Amino acid sequence: MKPMRKILSVQPGQPASDGAGVKLNRVIGGGGLERFDPFLMLDEFATENPDDYIAGFPPHPHRGFETITYMIEGRMRHEDHMGNVGLLESGSVQWMTAARGVIHSEMPEQQDGAMRGFQLWLNLPAKSKLNDPDYRDIPASDIPRVTTAEGVEVVVIAGQFSDGSIKQAGAVQRPDTDPQYFDLHLPAGSQIQPQIPDGHRLMLYVYEGSLQLPQTGADTIATGRLVRLGDQGDIQLSSLTGAKVLLIAGKPIGEPIVQYGPFVMNSHEEIEQALRDFRDGVLA
Repeated sequence: MKPMRKILSVQPGQPASDGAGVKLNRVIGGGGLERFDPFLMLDEFATENPDDYIAGFPPHPHRGFETITYMIEGRMRHEDHMGNVGLLESGSVQWMTAARGVIHSEMPEQQDGAMRGFQLWLNLPAKSKLNDPDYRDIPASDIPRVTTAEGVEVVVIAGQFSDGSIKQAGAVQRPDTDPQYFDLHLPAGSQIQPQIPDGHRLMLYVYEGSLQLPQTGADTIATGRLVRLGDQGDIQLSSLTGAKVLLIAGKPIGEPIVQYGPFVMNSHEEIEQALRDFRDGVLA
């Protein structure tokens, strides 16, 4: 048996706002929070107050990376310059590869009720940053779900889930970064040992309940905490009282990262070009 992965940090998110004032919990990304190659940002939106989300995200640009929006509750409409129109509903995922450029909007399709979900920014390697953009809506019915012998439900958004007895390919497979993105629902008293490739950066975000990492000596990980782990070894997760946890892992790109707002490139010169392209109407 391999040694267990070491915990690098446990940290809370930070209050933030984006778009036209949508209130967020910025789990990684932004000032003071180190990037975790190949991941650039993880935002959580979770509120029942329409004032926190109703203004949405009016048209805005992206270049150089991918956005993955996972909706837990609520309805959000996507429109972009390519003519795509999509409706994110509970349990669905939007996977958008901005690459050379996308200008899009994400606007709530509800006036009240809970709006809850996550948006992850996944970097692209230099060779792919100026490729054609792409967009995919994935309804909940197309996202595989498996249940382990201990009753842990796994929503397999991307990659390949395996815990030794179960193997299940996710709804999305991506080259270069090989992202693994699972939503784990652990009943009280259960445990799971997902297999993640050595060399992949790994993070866990507890969005409900509390989590234990039995063989690392870690204390209980409470709701709203992000755990970052080393890139070698096994992991074992358990929960005494029940938990919902995002497991996100990926292969590092290992290239320079230069970010200016919605543009993520490899050099300042490329950022300046993106700004010129957006100003001149030729970003996308």
